[in-house]
Formats: sequence, C-alpha cells, structure tokens
Amino acid sequence: MINFKQVSCRLGEQQFCYDLQIPLGQVVAIMGASGSGKSTLLNLLAGFIQPQTDAAQILLGDQRVDQLDPAQRPVTSLFQEHNLFAHMSVFNNLALGIRPSLRLTADEIDQVEIALDQVGLKGLGSRLPKQLSGGQRQRVALGRALVRRKPLLLLDEPFSALDPALRQEMAALVKGLSQQHQLTVLLVTHEPKDALELAETVVFIADGRVHWQGPSKDFLQQKDSHIKAYLGQSC
Repeated sequence: MINFKQVSCRLGEQQFCYDLQIPLGQVVAIMGASGSGKSTLLNLLAGFIQPQTDAAQILLGDQRVDQLDPAQRPVTSLFQEHNLFAHMSVFNNLALGIRPSLRLTADEIDQVEIALDQVGLKGLGSRLPKQLSGGQRQRVALGRALVRRKPLLLLDEPFSALDPALRQEMAALVKGLSQQHQLTVLLVTHEPKDALELAETVVFIADGRVHWQGPSKDFLQQKDSHIKAYLGQSC
C-alpha cells in the first residue's frame, strides 16, 4: 500500500492536502480538473516537491520514502515529453536508465535488448528518436522505465499527444507491462475511457484534496456534484 499521511504543500495561492491509501500492483487513474492537484500528488511521491509539515509521511508498505532523495525512491516518472536525447540511439536512450555512463555489462546489454523486445522495438535500437513515430518514441520512454526496475511507475498524461488508435495501443501496452512486471502504475489522465479500460481504481481530486476513491467501474455512476461537473453532466 502507498500511504499518504497528512501530506500538504502550497504552490502559489493553492493549498494541497492528501490523506489516502493506494493499492499496490494495480493501475490507478488519477483524475480531476486542470489545476486540481493531480500532478502535485505524483510530484510529492517522486520527491520533486517536499511536504511542508513535519507530520507528513509517505510510505511504501512499511518504508518511509518521503525522507529519501528523488534518485533513491523506488519510482520512475514518465512525462508527456518523453525526455529522450535526440543525439542518442534508441538503445542508448534505454541504457541511460541503467547507467548514465552507458558502460553496460553483458547482462545489462541483455536487459536493454529484452526491454526493446517487450515494448515492440526489437531491431530498432540503432535508430535515432527523430526516425521514430510518436508512438514509438513513447515506447522508448516506457522501455527506459522498465530497465530501471523500479516498482512504481508514474505516468503524467503520457498519451495526450497521441491519436485515438495509438492511445489505445499504448494503454494496452502499459496494462500488459504492469501485469507482467508487477508494476504499480499511477496514471494522470483527463480521459474517463482510460480509467475504465486501463485502471482498476480511480482517485478523483478536487480543490487540492482527494474527493473520491473507488473501483473504476463505479466512477461514472457517481452522483457527486464535483464528478458530474467534471464529466460534463447536469447535476
């Protein structure tokens, strides 16, 4: 279980406060209006933002992770921009997830090749990112996340720039990789379809707080005014 206890921070004029438990081994959709605090939740977990009170705790199981530097946390973050190095090959972009020096052992080279195969890029390791489609570049970023071998994968609207067919393809890939590698995936998305098809649990955030949490199959049936307004339904 990922446990947020009295975790709060202020960004500009807005206050964010989180108390919640997130199950491990699932894809969890983080939903809410723009500016509600979805990305802030992920950034607190990754260590890019620090809680403002001494009482705050973020735990992974029994381990406190809020006291660790971002590089020490069992987390990989994947953003919409992919953060690929244009001058490096696909293989080396993945290899950076293991060693920034790119001086890999034979076993680590095998890890990269396996990851390329798992994300559907076998045989494309010598290409540059500019020689790939948008969906393929997204696969490179996912492959790099895999070779890091961290149990938590944080995805901040990673599919928003993709067309519907590619979006569906990438969603299926993420779900399959989560199951295969027993990853816990936190997915920030504005698309209810992502939550229904990909996630088992939805965390809905409004006004900087967790407003609702439950099975994804129940999300669209909620009568709460915040959720209905978000979905564009009349109250």
